[in-house]
Amino acid sequence: MWLTWRTAMERALYGEGGFYRRGERPAEHFRTSVHASPRFAAAIVRLLAEVDAALGHPDRLDLVDMGAGSGRLLGNVLACAPRELADRLAPVAVEIAPRPAEVPDRVAWRPDPPEAVTGLVVANEWLDNVPLDVAERTPDGVRTVLVDPSSGAERPGPRPTTEDSDWLERWWPLAEAGDRAEIGHPRCAAWASVVRRLGRGLAVAVDYSHSRVTRPAYGTLAGYRDGSTVPAVPDGSCDVTAHVALDACAIAGERAGATASVLTTQRAALRALGLSGTRPPLELAHRDPRGYLSALCSAGEDAELTDPSGLGGFGWLAQAVNIPIPPSLAQGSLPQDSLAQHST
Repeated sequence: MWLTWRTAMERALYGEGGFYRRGERPAEHFRTSVHASPRFAAAIVRLLAEVDAALGHPDRLDLVDMGAGSGRLLGNVLACAPRELADRLAPVAVEIAPRPAEVPDRVAWRPDPPEAVTGLVVANEWLDNVPLDVAERTPDGVRTVLVDPSSGAERPGPRPTTEDSDWLERWWPLAEAGDRAEIGHPRCAAWASVVRRLGRGLAVAVDYSHSRVTRPAYGTLAGYRDGSTVPAVPDGSCDVTAHVALDACAIAGERAGATASVLTTQRAALRALGLSGTRPPLELAHRDPRGYLSALCSAGEDAELTDPSGLGGFGWLAQAVNIPIPPSLAQGSLPQDSLAQHST
């Protein structure tokens, strides 16, 4: 059976018995910032405090985690947020998998985001799992790639639709035979649907990404299983992902109502949010050995989260609706074409 990649990914990840539908957790198959260290949640708390201040400290402050997985990000945020802030939080995990038993009772667990949000939405490694089609330039022109879900074998299919062709022409033109692209307008639409739900607040997408000037010639489809990279076979046995064209998503978000936008990297964002990775002074080891070890551990975790060749190289797209971009993110903004390609 030959399918488009978008259909095959949809079935493999979210269909009956699909990879995520049956409750697979990302941390079991690849390393994420959330599971690398609770320091990531501490940075999100600092960002949340800036959003809270911009909103005037409302009685209810929404915190929505798109593709929440195990729910650990929200649990860590509730554990480390100041009491005054935590008491006003309305945490929502958006996830199709069953709710894990360890998720705090306060966290609402639902398959789709709330219709209206005032606060912060975090989409950490969510967009890369939004299914999309693949195109390849052949000697006969650009064709949609078809895939056999059971083996991963491919063959050229029909010409792209008008919507696909328009997106490719603007965001990922294919110049030579053999060039491939992942057609990202489903991710643009998914992100726009998030931004559209924000009455006032901030939405942040965090993902491995590329820009128009750094698109990889042969695409980025990859599979992950049990901590290893495996062939991207859409049979439900592995996670199937592709890097995200965050620059295209930024334009979609602006059309959906974003009033301010920033593209940056995780390294720049987390450093601005207090994760410096600086080793504590050796003098501290003499007067406070436990404090020194704790600070040294934090520095190591910060270093992993901000490593430019790893998690720190992820792209961050932050889009505000009717509030300013928080100061911490505004100071680290990059031109859209400065986002380099990164992988897990």
